[in-house]
This record gives sequence, structure tokens and C-alpha cells, in this order.
Amino acid sequence: MATTTATPTSTTTWKLDPAHSSAEFKVRHMMISNVRGSLTGLTGVLSENTADPTLSSVEATVDVSTLSTGDAQRDGHLKSPDFFEVEKYPTMTFKSTSVKRTGQGEYSVTGDLTMHGVTKPVTFAVEGPSAPGKDPWGNTRIGLSATTRSIARTSN
Repeated sequence: MATTTATPTSTTTWKLDPAHSSAEFKVRHMMISNVRGSLTGLTGVLSENTADPTLSSVEATVDVSTLSTGDAQRDGHLKSPDFFEVEKYPTMTFKSTSVKRTGQGEYSVTGDLTMHGVTKPVTFAVEGPSAPGKDPWGNTRIGLSATTRSIARTSN
């Protein structure tokens, strides 16, 4: 993530860096094995309030057409109307509704995840952010990771 602004209210706005960000997943395939995949091209913003993390927020968008499991036939099927229906729903989005500190450098971020036209609440366990650091070009950056255990794909 790269920084854009800092204000006297202790809020820093960080932009997701699409070149260094991805959404990764693991799903059970036919109850036999796990299939792993990723989506790239993430965009979004983290508004980090260092004085009061509960005032922080995050919004992110993922380009579903970038989905890759390493198998072109499976990827095509996942992008079809049977699953993500990429032509009709080209992105999935997340918008936080709650940020809670759960430990030193650990947060619980709850929000609305919209995919395939269905919005559901989801909670991510977040590690980080790291301390800000300069990249070779002089930009200030941070790193973090977020995980969740399960996202149901049906609208039920």
C-alpha cells in the first residue's frame, strides 16, 4: 500500500498497490482435494486512524476476470454463469462497517462483501499494518494481510 495523505486528525489514507496485492483462496473440490487460486488487480483505500482504530475504514474492489487456479479450463468454468458470471458481475467489492483492535498489530474488520450481485457480512482477521517504510523510489508503504475462514457462495 502506498500513502497519499496524513491529516492532523491522525488519519492516513493508504491506496492498495495492485502490483503487490492479491486475493487468494482455497476451496474443497469434489470433497477430495483443495484447489487454490488467486485474483489480482485489487484496488482500494485504507483510511487508518492511528489515534482511534475504530474510526478506520477500508474499501476494496477485485477484478474477478483475473481469477486463476492454474488450470485454464477450470478458470473458464469459474468465470462462467455457473459460478462468478464475470461478464455480468466483473468485480467483487468489500466495504468495512467495523474495525476492532484484537491485539498488538491485530484487528478484526467486519464489512459487506458483494460478489455475484449478493452482499453478505464477512469478518477478516487482519495482521498489521507493518511500520511505514520507504521503497526504493521514496514512496512510503505499509504491509498487512487479512484472512477469513468461510464465505458462502449462495444467496441463502
